[in-house]
Amino acid sequence: MAHTFEDLVNLQRIADEAHACVLALRADGGEAYDEAWQAWREAAVVVQAAVTEHAKAEEKPRYDIEVAVKKQARHPEPAEA
Repeated sequence: MAHTFEDLVNLQRIADEAHACVLALRADGGEAYDEAWQAWREAAVVVQAAVTEHAKAEEKPRYDIEVAVKKQARHPEPAEA
């Protein structure tokens, strides 16, 4: 399945949100932490695979795609007024 750049950004945001849950639960540990860590890991695998697939399809360096996706996901440019 081909992913658009916007799809990749959304997948990265999901992974980032899952990571935030892991960090929030880190001090408590336990089953909730383990479940959050697993969800983050699965989300990260999905986004990494999608970035690789997109880079191959676009014939662009994978690193460049990954950096652009993370930048847009974490620091979106403000919409023009």
